[in-house]
Amino acid sequence: MIGLTVFLFLVIVIKMGFITFYSSTEINKKAYDLWSREIPISTSRGLILDRNGKVIVGNELCYTVSSINKQIENVDTTATILADILDCDRDKILTHITKKNSIEIIKPEGRRISKELADKIVKQNLKGIYITSDSKRYYPYGSMLAQVVGFCGIDMEGLAGIEYMYEDFLKSQNGSLSIYTDAKGNLMHNTLSQFNEATPGMNVYLTIDLKLQEILDAVIQKAVSLYTPKQVMGLMVSVKTGEILAMTSYPFYEPSHYQDYDSQIYNRNLPIFTQFELGSTFKVITYAAALEENLFDLNDHIYCGGSSVVGDRKIRCWKAGGHGSQTFLEGIQNSCNVCFMELGRRLGVEKFYEYLEKFGMLEKTGIDLQGEGKSIVVKKESCGPVELATQAFGQSSAYTPIQLAMAAISAVNGGDLLKPYILKKLETYANEIVYEKTKTIRKEVISDKTSDLMKYALECVCALGTGRNAFIEGYRVGGKTGTAQVISSTGGYESGHYILSFLGMAPMNDPEILCYLAIDKPQNCTQYGGVVAAPLVGEILEQALSYLKINRDYDNQIDKNLRWFLDTPTYRVENYIGKTKKEIKNNSFYHFVYYGEGDTVIYQSPNAGEKIKEGDTIMFYMG
Repeated sequence: MIGLTVFLFLVIVIKMGFITFYSSTEINKKAYDLWSREIPISTSRGLILDRNGKVIVGNELCYTVSSINKQIENVDTTATILADILDCDRDKILTHITKKNSIEIIKPEGRRISKELADKIVKQNLKGIYITSDSKRYYPYGSMLAQVVGFCGIDMEGLAGIEYMYEDFLKSQNGSLSIYTDAKGNLMHNTLSQFNEATPGMNVYLTIDLKLQEILDAVIQKAVSLYTPKQVMGLMVSVKTGEILAMTSYPFYEPSHYQDYDSQIYNRNLPIFTQFELGSTFKVITYAAALEENLFDLNDHIYCGGSSVVGDRKIRCWKAGGHGSQTFLEGIQNSCNVCFMELGRRLGVEKFYEYLEKFGMLEKTGIDLQGEGKSIVVKKESCGPVELATQAFGQSSAYTPIQLAMAAISAVNGGDLLKPYILKKLETYANEIVYEKTKTIRKEVISDKTSDLMKYALECVCALGTGRNAFIEGYRVGGKTGTAQVISSTGGYESGHYILSFLGMAPMNDPEILCYLAIDKPQNCTQYGGVVAAPLVGEILEQALSYLKINRDYDNQIDKNLRWFLDTPTYRVENYIGKTKKEIKNNSFYHFVYYGEGDTVIYQSPNAGEKIKEGDTIMFYMG
């Protein structure tokens, strides 16, 4: 018995020595894992900024409530106090603080609360209740760019738009605060808490220019107030690079309250999502294709009697009675359907579809945004003479605005079909640039010669044709109007439902910017794109070109063909600097206003050489 006792004692001593000197590190690690309670600590999600570094989506400091339920001394009192401060149902708080979790985040009731609420909870000194810092998304421009940037869910994961597309870069790596408790949840005061630092997400710079976005949105707001449309889509793109400079979808929504809106509003970025028959804006593609194939000369003549018989159908031009005898240049100026049916016939089915493919109209553009739609095109094998004729002037097949915009850019930039993009660069929280995007040329579509002819033809549209309402004095604007019928769900076209659009580019001597605007089902207006959409695009382009510091060119601009009772004449301002009041002769075209006490003009506005409309005022500062 003595020997057995000694043997067992030695075994115990050896085992204790083994545990103490050999296994202690591993056992202590397991013990700390059992004792530790990790309170998650989040840090800032990456910012979304415009091309100039202005914050589009930022972060706002807030706080989150967590609980270690075993430490709570009085569950009922704690639930009552928290429910009162957080303004929620007491039973919901009870559900959280009675769970048998090691730690419970009280969400959504206590997630991302304000500093004021956090201070109130801290002052209550509730056992087992902890407050940690957190952040939530902040939108300094409200609904601006909402469909583009998207939004985040309750756990700050991107659910739509840029937030979703670049989630892997924007999201932060959360940290934690580790505290140690015994099995009953009591704090172990002889241990040190451990803080694991969180890592902020990367900043995403977009190609968007917030100033251009403000210009676009302001004009769209004007269109909404004037015409109360069903929806509006607007787009501004760099002709030289394919960068998206501005993009808008109406109806608007507030990303911070996306739950209050229909999912069709916040999930649909209209300029890249919506497919519809483009109407006459599509004629840019038909015209460029026929020019490239040398199927006509700008000065060749064609007769429009108001309709054309194609196969077994009589297809009408938009103008009753027709345009009469006209050149093919006048054909695009007049947006003559008969002219474009003839161009479609000359191209033929094979060539027509070949150029649809070349201009990128048969596939998605590949823009780095969520939800791009695909065109709906009449199958080539089903395309007869009637389908070819109607497609040539913008009916029968449906495309997205972004497809049209990129095709139109290739028609005027020398023939390069560019890939549109909205991500400019990625930057770490330490301001290190890890990625920067540049332009991508998808293919060569047309020659430089054809592109130059297209620039001239489209400028003629805005100076002499249906796009005159987009004409800007001093800026060489080119473009194309569009008046598209909308297909009914029951078949055929919906009565009285039109999408009025205008595709504008400037300056046509060296195109910098494209602007496309489409207004779906406008009310109380003449249903023509040249009447409704063209002047709005002209307004956008004038402000945009001025902001981009592009100089006016009065000398080389095609003079506007004025229409009686519709267009106001303009006059070039003389140089009045140095003249006296007696030397300045009044006229009936514009007015003079004098400021100052002197007798000699020392400054004038507008400056000499600029043009003003009849009835406008020239201001003189005398000294």
